[in-house]
Amino acid sequence: MGDIIKLLPDAIANQIAAGEVIQRPASVVKELLENALDAGSTRIQLILKDGGKQLIQVVDDGCGMSVTDARMSFERHATSKIRSAGDLFHIRTMGFRGEALASIASVAQVEMRTRREEDNVGTRLVIEGTAVKTQEDCAGPAGTNIAVRNLFFNVPARRKFLKSDTVEMRHILDEFQRMAIAHPDLHFSLHHNDQEVYHLPPANQRQRIVAVLGPNSNKKMIPVSEEADRLTITGFVGRPEAARKSRGDQYLYVNRRFIRSGYLHHAILSAYEELIGDDQHPLYVLFMEIDPERIDVNVHPTKHEIKFEDERLIYHFVKVSVRHALGQYHIVPTLDFEPDHSLAPSRLGAETPTMREKSISSVIQPQADRKRPENKDWQELFSVLQQPLEAENPNAILQFDDPLAPAMTLSSRQDEGEQLNLHPNERTTIRPYQIHQSYIISPIKSGFIVIDQQSAHERILYEQYLDQLQGQPARIQKELFPRTIELNPADSQVIRTLLPDLHQLGFDLQEFGQNTFILHGVPANLLPGQDALVLIQRLLEQHKQDHPLKAGNQEALAKSLARQAAYRRGTPLEEAVMQNLIDRLFACSMPYKSPGGRHCFITYELDELAKRFQS
Repeated sequence: MGDIIKLLPDAIANQIAAGEVIQRPASVVKELLENALDAGSTRIQLILKDGGKQLIQVVDDGCGMSVTDARMSFERHATSKIRSAGDLFHIRTMGFRGEALASIASVAQVEMRTRREEDNVGTRLVIEGTAVKTQEDCAGPAGTNIAVRNLFFNVPARRKFLKSDTVEMRHILDEFQRMAIAHPDLHFSLHHNDQEVYHLPPANQRQRIVAVLGPNSNKKMIPVSEEADRLTITGFVGRPEAARKSRGDQYLYVNRRFIRSGYLHHAILSAYEELIGDDQHPLYVLFMEIDPERIDVNVHPTKHEIKFEDERLIYHFVKVSVRHALGQYHIVPTLDFEPDHSLAPSRLGAETPTMREKSISSVIQPQADRKRPENKDWQELFSVLQQPLEAENPNAILQFDDPLAPAMTLSSRQDEGEQLNLHPNERTTIRPYQIHQSYIISPIKSGFIVIDQQSAHERILYEQYLDQLQGQPARIQKELFPRTIELNPADSQVIRTLLPDLHQLGFDLQEFGQNTFILHGVPANLLPGQDALVLIQRLLEQHKQDHPLKAGNQEALAKSLARQAAYRRGTPLEEAVMQNLIDRLFACSMPYKSPGGRHCFITYELDELAKRFQS
């Protein structure tokens, strides 16, 4: 048998490498922006078409390249960043492996124009699938202009796995925002399909963050600044009341390199202990500066993960720094990480255990002056239970003055002959009751039913919104005073794609200048106390947290809006509202589960109850 192990051709080797480095258009954007930064650019322009699928172009005013360097830059492992293995532990540049351009050229059509300041003419290079098609002199400004067209044109299997333009653009915006935030002293701009999305002139750090995240972020931020031995941390963290359900606005940098670290993220969350809920995430933009010798950046293909020499030290430093920043603004009283029971609940905006007990008891015991039963009361009740039941009054032991009693007396409901069946047209005089401000209990013919008010309302609203999106638009109630909402460019782009569907749902929202929208009207059936602008902002948050919303995906939009507009668990409901919710739920085409898959109700049979009470 002959030899079977062969050395792969460069073209195939580059495509294999591209599988790790270049996963989608955003990967190309990241690599090209990093090259522009390493070239010492002061002005970087990103131009896109069709979410980066057709064109990704980066224009910079950096140092440029010579004729030889331009050609060499597309060879694998050709780099100007390192010369020896020891250099890996002194890295200050974004790139260093020399893989990016070779990987990109293997799966796309690439054209590069570059010129150094001292050269009279520049170089134009055209590469297609690793093959050099053209190399010639050209005129142009100092710097580099590189255009990547038709990504994965020669790898159809990879191209068909790309998502919609909206989804791919969302990933590109994430990469662009990370770069722009980390380098506020540089001029960044972004154009997509001939429309300007971002125009970011040089600014200080806070101004750049506000320009990227939106004007509403300015009042939410608290500065952080701490220094230790060869270790500093600066930046901003969000106020606890600004915490959100999504982790979208969270940026952590080491030596101006964006990283992902669940370990350090936990350190930041620990600093917010008892200040935010378990399902909430704070805003933070933090920059750590550390000696490159104490970290290893060469542990991940995309360099989003790094290793620290002493992770426990870094963890403690980050936690203390954030806690100290919150304490300086009187949000936490001490630097002690143990629970501080002297902290005033009003500052946290959260319920204390006493408050929660009161809210629960207000549902179970509606009488305001009702007192907790004393020991002798329970003894009297026990003595009643020991007495034989009188034949003429089989429900004697269930006779209470409490107005909840009639709904809990199963025999009396059957005697009346008015049971609530699982049919919307059959009414009953028996009242539904709410427990823990989250569940509704109502009798049915075979027993009783427990309804999850949030899941049920989500199902009702989902079907309502879907009908409006696919048929007659919702009625619009005009606002007496139109209101405006200012968004960051990324969120503005999402809203623009959703405007037709939002109008169909009853939101009369229109563009009012760059990244500003004006609300002229709201859905006529909007619940009392609900703010239409808040609902729109929650939609955007869910867009960041879950699957991105896009025009045409009406089911996803209806599901997202229903989730945001539904009654939350913990919301007290009046009797008429509960009865209406029950009627509307069983008028739905699919009343059994919420759009998210949760059960809307559970039934309990009388036979099952009887078995429970058997000895």
